Amino acid sequence: MSGATSFTSVPIVDVSGLSSQDAAERERAANAIGKAAGEVGFLYVSGTGIDETLFERMLAATKEFFALPLEEKMRYYIGLSKCHRGYVPSGEEGLATGTPETKEAFDTALDLPADDPDHLAGNPMLGPNTWPDLAGFADAVTAYYDAVIDVGHRLLWAFAVALGEDPDTFSRHATKTPSQLRLIHYPYNPDAQDAEGIGAHTDYECFTLLKPTAPGLEVMNGDGEWIDVPPVPGTFVVNIGDMLELWTNGAYVATSHRVRKVKEERYSFPLFFNVDYHTEVKPLPQFASRGDKQRPALRAGEHLFAQTAQTFAYLRNRVESGDLVLPDGSLETGQFGQQALQKRA
Repeated sequence: MSGATSFTSVPIVDVSGLSSQDAAERERAANAIGKAAGEVGFLYVSGTGIDETLFERMLAATKEFFALPLEEKMRYYIGLSKCHRGYVPSGEEGLATGTPETKEAFDTALDLPADDPDHLAGNPMLGPNTWPDLAGFADAVTAYYDAVIDVGHRLLWAFAVALGEDPDTFSRHATKTPSQLRLIHYPYNPDAQDAEGIGAHTDYECFTLLKPTAPGLEVMNGDGEWIDVPPVPGTFVVNIGDMLELWTNGAYVATSHRVRKVKEERYSFPLFFNVDYHTEVKPLPQFASRGDKQRPALRAGEHLFAQTAQTFAYLRNRVESGDLVLPDGSLETGQFGQQALQKRA
């Protein structure tokens, strides 16, 4: 395993074997996932067993919400939430380009009760979801979230097995995770030029399970070239995030990716699978000697929060005003993935 190669396409891996009663079959599926993670950092997974109607119901609910007038959507503005849930208007986010983005989104996560002790203690990423007053919306989104989270747990097990670790190495840290599901809408834009859309970035968690409705996603290979990742029916796109890169000290690379500006209206549903908020992540012993220098340990949730606070306007404003202080040891954005590796080289 030496990080992403000069791949020109993204492999499709059938993960149905992860649910097999046969231990050898489960291990075969895990090793195929691990091979794709080590060589590409991106893969399509088929055979998840998720009922397509769950996605269709959520998509219909999402379309209904985004069709509402802006003033109605702003009743659920994310800046009103104490745990980063709700509506994200166009222009709220800006990544590597420094240019506000034209997409809008609705952010959800593990839906905890209002009296959850972590939420009451002020945890910035754990708490109740913000739900719009739309019949069936919360049920449709929650059903999809639960189904994809279940696949994520299987993948987390598979990554540990593929790395030759105890199968529970990562899973023991996934009991109450700040794993976010984003409902993202890219409106039809007749003036769109085929240019970079969302700035190139890595995802802050362990890995992402993504289902988009239209093309636009690109991934960077080991040569720094952009490779198209179009939707493939019956699959999810999976990409490695910052925490698995840190745990493996770069054997698995958090693959840089971006969304190009396309005219077509597009919906995208990434589930960012994380481990528990306070989990300390540092290179596993077998990878500790990889590379020139030891990478500092990070806490999974603190890294997620620090990166989020640097990319969302409402949180950036609080940091700049002194109302919000980032956790000690927080990294600037862009410290993981192929671009960061090339800068360090």
